[in-house]
Amino acid sequence: MKKQTISVVLATHNEEKNIGDCLESIKDLADEIVIVDGESSDRTREIAEGFGAKIIKTTNKANFHINKQKGIDEAKCDWIFQLDADEHSTKDLNREISDRINDTKQEEMGYWMPRKNFFLGRFLMKGGQYPDYTLRLYRRGMGKLPMKDVHEQAVVEGKVGHLRHPLLHYPYSDFSHYYRKWTRYNDFFARQIKEQLNGKALFIKLFYAILYLIVKPAHWFLTTYFRHKGFMDSWQGFVFSLFSALRFPVSYIKYLSL
Repeated sequence: MKKQTISVVLATHNEEKNIGDCLESIKDLADEIVIVDGESSDRTREIAEGFGAKIIKTTNKANFHINKQKGIDEAKCDWIFQLDADEHSTKDLNREISDRINDTKQEEMGYWMPRKNFFLGRFLMKGGQYPDYTLRLYRRGMGKLPMKDVHEQAVVEGKVGHLRHPLLHYPYSDFSHYYRKWTRYNDFFARQIKEQLNGKALFIKLFYAILYLIVKPAHWFLTTYFRHKGFMDSWQGFVFSLFSALRFPVSYIKYLSL
């Protein structure tokens, strides 16, 4: 079997602070780097071009999975490794990916990989945040994104396996950065609620109100902080569980103002 090639695919928007470290982590693994850039006004494209990336310019979309899929469609190698600019691979993960896709006995069309999420000074290892499996590696033509939600996983045709070494995720530089992203996601969820409730009967809307204002936030906080031991991640675990729970009532209130 010939050596399998890998396209690393990203969608970006003003990621000059992250893109260099991300691409540095995969430069020895990637045979091709494809970046779909949504109207960046900083040095994102310039930095990416320094790594030999193919840049596709487009508009910045609320559901950035649309741009991710555009990059996946443009990739030419045997395998797709889809990353976000705030994620890093590691030497161990790169080696495992290369070994698995070049194994003559491998039958998988895609692979889940664990992910460590860095939050306000530490990797969250409890609260349901690890191993946080994400489906990012798949044969070209065998995987795609549904493009319906910002937290969806790829859909892969065929057998899917699991990798052992984690992807590293650095989504927030500080709390204000986290809060800005949290607010943007809530705006997106509010629009989703509006679409779901459009034309629905009054009793269904009342059911959603109770669900989003009381049931979902209480269930989420109790589950992540206590059942999944988020308290073991110190004060960061409390902040994460609290704001993760608050996204439900906040999104619903935003929906009411639309």
